[in-house]
Amino acid sequence: MLRELFKIFSDSDPLSEVSRDFAKMLDLTQNMTHLAGQIFFGEKQKNAQDQVLRLDIQVNELERVIRRALLVHLAIPGNSADVPYSLLLMSLVKDVERLGDYAKNLAEIVDIRPEPLPEGQVLSELVGIRQSVAVAYQSCAKVVTSAQRKEATELIRRGRETARRCDQLITGIGSSDYDAATTTAFILGTRYYKRINAHVLNVLSSVVMPLDKVDYYDEKESP
Repeated sequence: MLRELFKIFSDSDPLSEVSRDFAKMLDLTQNMTHLAGQIFFGEKQKNAQDQVLRLDIQVNELERVIRRALLVHLAIPGNSADVPYSLLLMSLVKDVERLGDYAKNLAEIVDIRPEPLPEGQVLSELVGIRQSVAVAYQSCAKVVTSAQRKEATELIRRGRETARRCDQLITGIGSSDYDAATTTAFILGTRYYKRINAHVLNVLSSVVMPLDKVDYYDEKESP
């Protein structure tokens, strides 16, 4: 369905910008997540949060632009056949908007614990999770816009493993002897990376799932 979706939008003059705007949303939220990770791991100053917020404003505006374009398109007699494709993109756009929200949340954790996170197994595992999410994110736009089913299925498989790693890490943090602020920062960081990972998988699921099963990326459902 996704290939047909972007073909319709590229061939229809009123919607010629929609696929480009969607790809731009993905790019902006990827940048937000990267920047938020740098803030969380102490690689950038706290005032970089302002940059994250500015990018989020752009993401929100693009979401509104895409929604308006779809609503106008569907209001034209004869375009009812495009309803399923438009509903799909509405769902994907919301997932991408949520990616921006979780990036903002990740960047705000430094307000709870401004000091550098303590070295150790927890930090090392969370760095690994961050890298896994970044790899999936970097591939997402290309895989989705070109409807690469095999690549999407493999990214979903890896993403499910990343989600399991997040769950295991949160359990381990809960039984650690960190102080309250450190425990909170680690748990929230892990949780937000899990949610970012989940929304990336939701977007990827559109390549391998029919419309009614988008967001349900269980491996048994995937080809």
